[in-house]
Amino acid sequence: MSLGKIARRTFLIGSAAVAGGVAFGVWYARKPVDNPLDPEGEALALNPYVIVDRAGVSIVVPRAEMGQGVRTTLAALVAEELDVEMDAIRTLHGPASDSYYNGALAGLGLPFKDYAMSDLQHAIREQMGVMGKALGLQVTGGSTSTVDAFDKMRHAGAAARETLKAAAAERLGVPAEALSTGAGAVIAPDGARLPYPELAEAAARIDPPRAPALRPAAEWRILGKSQPRVDMVEKATGTARFGLDVRLPGMKFATVRMNPRLGAPMRSFDASAAEEMPGVERVIDLGTGIAVVASNTWLAFRAAEAVEIDWAEAPYPDTTEALFAEIARAFDTAPNSALRDDGDADTLPEGATEIAAEYRVPYLAHATMEPVNATALLGGDRLEVWGGFQSPPLVRDHCAEAAGVAPEAVRVHTTYLGGGFGRRGEVDFAVLAALVAREMPGTPVQVAWSREEDMGHDFYRPGALARFRGAVRAGRAVLLDGAIAAQSVTRESAQRLAGFAPPGADKGHVEGAYDQPYAIPNYRIRGHLAEMKLPIGFWRAVGASFNGFFHDSFIDELAHAAGADPLEFRLAHMREVHAPSAGVLDAVREMSGWTGETPDGTGRGVAFTYSFGTPTAQVVEVVDEDGAIRIARAWIACDVGTALDPRIVESQMVSGLLYGLSAAVMGEITFEGGEAQQGNFHDYDALRIHSAPAVEVRVLETAERLSGVGEPGTPPSMPALANAVFDLTGERVRELPLARRFDFVT
Repeated sequence: MSLGKIARRTFLIGSAAVAGGVAFGVWYARKPVDNPLDPEGEALALNPYVIVDRAGVSIVVPRAEMGQGVRTTLAALVAEELDVEMDAIRTLHGPASDSYYNGALAGLGLPFKDYAMSDLQHAIREQMGVMGKALGLQVTGGSTSTVDAFDKMRHAGAAARETLKAAAAERLGVPAEALSTGAGAVIAPDGARLPYPELAEAAARIDPPRAPALRPAAEWRILGKSQPRVDMVEKATGTARFGLDVRLPGMKFATVRMNPRLGAPMRSFDASAAEEMPGVERVIDLGTGIAVVASNTWLAFRAAEAVEIDWAEAPYPDTTEALFAEIARAFDTAPNSALRDDGDADTLPEGATEIAAEYRVPYLAHATMEPVNATALLGGDRLEVWGGFQSPPLVRDHCAEAAGVAPEAVRVHTTYLGGGFGRRGEVDFAVLAALVAREMPGTPVQVAWSREEDMGHDFYRPGALARFRGAVRAGRAVLLDGAIAAQSVTRESAQRLAGFAPPGADKGHVEGAYDQPYAIPNYRIRGHLAEMKLPIGFWRAVGASFNGFFHDSFIDELAHAAGADPLEFRLAHMREVHAPSAGVLDAVREMSGWTGETPDGTGRGVAFTYSFGTPTAQVVEVVDEDGAIRIARAWIACDVGTALDPRIVESQMVSGLLYGLSAAVMGEITFEGGEAQQGNFHDYDALRIHSAPAVEVRVLETAERLSGVGEPGTPPSMPALANAVFDLTGERVRELPLARRFDFVT
């Protein structure tokens, strides 16, 4: 069955009715919710996650697959309880629906230190899932996909299993307790097998149980073991469908060219040269830029370049240094937060040695391998949109407004994402496609951005500054006082996407600094918000991506000021606070053979960041190679509580490390005249296979609760590298990228 034929309808939890197909599951809520699975024709589906029809089992995955393996892990949650084999299922991305809200996402904003949360605080966070439902947060992000799905998708599979057994019990005239399931069938006491499709119509007349028993981890067959990824064959054979692969009858191809001074309007344009090019059909005025519609994408790119445009000036400081001067002025304003304020951070403890440091990190682009794109078709009062989206309901609602149709008249088709990292949580590229479709009703148009347009119109990871002071005495840290200044990702993104900015302390601004498990008696972290109109957004690990560098670099400086081994110094302040965090440091010490001493020509750095519920420690080794620095090896240890698929966890840790190392070495967006100066991989590069380190990963499972893995590998990578370079060269660099000061093998 195709999700392209699925419409929306309302259902009551626990009801069931299917002709020719059946959907199963369980949905805990106090009021009816929209059921996004209502296929046309005879079949009816009543559950968001599981469909059993004559062809077999389909599992609906409500989160975007952007290389992180979520389609495999979430499908495995259902398959484990439903007793179907992973190679026998079909997986589908769920449509845009509030039913697929991410209940774990809303709780991330609560100002708790995750590692020290009480049972009451955990309960409060779980109750925040109601807000996720009210806001319709069908979002892939925040390393929350498996955390959110862990219970609800296992319940869906378990309810399906028990309902199928009940249907078989009626047919066979035996108690359901006498039946078992396996390999997509109910098994009778005499060994006879009743495949699930044969039981679909009978099962449709049975209300599924509201609270089916879940299998204990000791009985898992699929979960906890590495599985072949369900998207592996498609991606290996080139048959996987990404946004740029969408093809529809009669399709036209377009691109956009927007004001490179972000957020500013377009004064005027002359499209005469472009309109004379054979194959160019239209040049559309979008207000802040133009769209060119042509017979193919390459022609659209060339024609867009031929349009002469007069751009208005930027609404923000127009050079990199002017931007950072504005960020620095935020230190002179009252702090937005002091989420950690232990002891007396204003007074230097008696007999202590004081040190201070200032740090700076640049603006960064997401640089997804697939430039952003979307395809849209407006037919009458209905709009369809195809593309790689991290937030389908936001795409639905914003595109509806752009096209002048009702949100319920918009159908969103989410393809595979060629990288996301937060960029595809935005809706701008989908909205522009909807605007183009509005000008060309009845014609599907694929709007693809050039790499340069994509990188020059990103919602950047904000540039940030930090001022830290601390003190050591008798080998211990007795004071750590940090102030962090940057634009607020949380506030600016919420205002842009949801129309409001959350009040109060901005946790995301200081995460990765205030919430680290160190026993330091006088410990304060304050956040200062800079107000500017340069667009910023969620970038992998968000605030922890820069605070991990700030905080852990300063921990390393404190260790050296105390004359202590950097790894042992961290452990000494951590063991009494949080055992899983100490455990990952112990693990990387063992894995790397850490002794605290390195031979000439070799440097090692250790770093630790607790982020997104996952303590992660890394050791990076660098070597001098004819005057250039090679990143030779890296060791990663993380504690995820429960590793649902160990190989995927390992892959995500390596991915996060390499993403962070690339940023630490060479990542930088600079501005001149209000325009980003980097436009493609020749001037915004990344580590390549030949320059990437050999990596070893150890996944621990001692933490009490399941946690995410998509982002925690990134924050400690940057300080680990900087600390290793210090060990190699004796030079402490407090500003990224490191390639400004050192030559690297790239």
